Amino acid sequence: MPTSLHEDRLNIVVDALQAQGARRVLDLGCGTGPLLLALAAKPFFEQIVGLDISRKALEACGRNLARDGIALDHRVQILNDTFAEANPRFQGYAAAVLLETIEHIPPDRLSKVERAVFSGFRPSFVLITTPNQECNELLGVPGHRLRHPEHEFEWDRAKFEAWATGLARRNGYAVGFAGIGPAHPVLGSPSQMAAFTQADA
Repeated sequence: MPTSLHEDRLNIVVDALQAQGARRVLDLGCGTGPLLLALAAKPFFEQIVGLDISRKALEACGRNLARDGIALDHRVQILNDTFAEANPRFQGYAAAVLLETIEHIPPDRLSKVERAVFSGFRPSFVLITTPNQECNELLGVPGHRLRHPEHEFEWDRAKFEAWATGLARRNGYAVGFAGIGPAHPVLGSPSQMAAFTQADA
């Protein structure tokens, strides 16, 4: 069963995309397809493309979409492809989402993803969500461990905001931040989101 935090995250992302009028969306690192399912359920979205380098994850994604009666066609597509290379086929989309994705990327490869997404694809709107490391112990995760064995890192709010602010400045975007999930008065929310808007959009 999806957790409440997971549902909160999906709802906040879907609402933000709709508020921006983003009808064509890239789901970068789509995994088994939770965001694709949420977007496909909304007629507002005209084209939704999920990318992942894991064939196993995409196979599960295809099964999940089929289970919900969602056909793979022009509107909903899943591709075994990378978002660390500036492929021209992914230009022209209104928005891109990296939903709990960056923490799976080795830190020394983040700059490559940045160049591909923000300089290559260059959507008008980008959403990035990632765990807030400050809340780990509240979630029962010991201080010396990460929330998931496949995570390469987890950042506190200051680290995430500093990284995202620099990224926005380098690429001509404005950025704002929000917490996702119940907020602790000192430690913040268990997940955090950066919303990037192209400065010249």
